[in-house]
Amino acid sequence: MVKKIFFLAFFIVLVGCKSTHKIQGFSKKDIPSKPNYNNEKNWAVLPNSSFGELKEFTSKEIDTLQADVFYVYPTLNTENDDLRWNVPVEDIEQQNKVLNKAVLFQASAFATSGKLYVPYYRQAHLRSYKMLENGGDKALLLAYSDVKKAFEVYLKNYNKGRPIIIASHSQGSTHAKFLLRDFFDNKPLQEKLIAAYIVGTVLKSDLFSTLKPMTKPNEIGGFVGWNTFKKGNYPKKRDVYKGSVTTNPITWDDAKTTELYEHKGFLYSNKKIYKNVLKIEITDGLVWSTNPKFPMRFFMSFMKNYHVGDINLFWQDIRENAELRTKTWLAENK
Repeated sequence: MVKKIFFLAFFIVLVGCKSTHKIQGFSKKDIPSKPNYNNEKNWAVLPNSSFGELKEFTSKEIDTLQADVFYVYPTLNTENDDLRWNVPVEDIEQQNKVLNKAVLFQASAFATSGKLYVPYYRQAHLRSYKMLENGGDKALLLAYSDVKKAFEVYLKNYNKGRPIIIASHSQGSTHAKFLLRDFFDNKPLQEKLIAAYIVGTVLKSDLFSTLKPMTKPNEIGGFVGWNTFKKGNYPKKRDVYKGSVTTNPITWDDAKTTELYEHKGFLYSNKKIYKNVLKIEITDGLVWSTNPKFPMRFFMSFMKNYHVGDINLFWQDIRENAELRTKTWLAENK
């Protein structure tokens, strides 16, 4: 039900050291208080409350945007000495990570396609994926209960019948898969789905009954997804990825390779966009990328798993594709 996902802090390789702290089992008494999504403080981003740094990537005419984007962020609580299973939404350190890492370098790619909605949620600690039978499953389900509730409040208070893009990464994609199942798959709301970008997770093509992978750049109403590794490298459990949907995040079709000139842009941590800096090859369940040509690329040469860059490596490619799919949906639903 829940797939194992590795998330690395932004361009930092996590070493496989074991925590010296004893992890206690999941306990209901330690569950952080439930967020009320009718209260705007429990949203990282709403159209009227985008934080300053995001604004340079947002549409200058936000009130003219005719679609919405609901984004679910990845695992950001990865510290070995943090014994919590779930993070309170009011945790300031985690809120800063959500805004300055996930929103700024991932959700921003969609900010010209629709009005952006990003709820804080009681994310599960990274260890949850390794300890599913010892409390991890409960922690992840608790996190999803927040995402689900936030989406319900979004539909009730904000959506007003507008078309929707679902975007997510890593743990966020774990929850987004359930979100698609519970609200879109074979349900009336599917007609409002522009596209779902479910990135950084194992995503089988037959996961849903009516939602299907999209294989054309202007296709709408389905989903895309991929997992990025340095060319020539495989995950430790490579069989898990076999058969996973592997969208080409540059051409958005069935092309298996790309050239440098096709790559539209990588958003680096200095907030500059570097275009024509990588080539990719589609293999079974994986996107293989060359080492991007950008400042400080030497340090990235040691990385084999590019999971952390699944979105921002293809930031401009995603941005233009989301705009195209949105325009297509609006044109077909006049």
